[in-house]
Amino acid sequence: MRILLIEDDIDLSKALVEALNDHNIVVDTCVDGESGSYIARTNNYDLLLIDNILPKKLGVNICKELRILDDKTPIIFMSIQ
Repeated sequence: MRILLIEDDIDLSKALVEALNDHNIVVDTCVDGESGSYIARTNNYDLLLIDNILPKKLGVNICKELRILDDKTPIIFMSIQ
């Protein structure tokens, strides 16, 4: 399984990558919405794990862009209130 993690909190990102790698899941990461959107559109993933509040582009806007392009990759959307 290959996942794209878009998360700007470096410590949280490292913890998630470590936990997922322990289950033999390959994780690509990026730290802002603009690069995350580009990477998601130009690569194939089994799952996108996206934070909401990101520099350069909000996570919800990444989701909207992908769905407009008819990208049906499953998305888990992360948000802390």
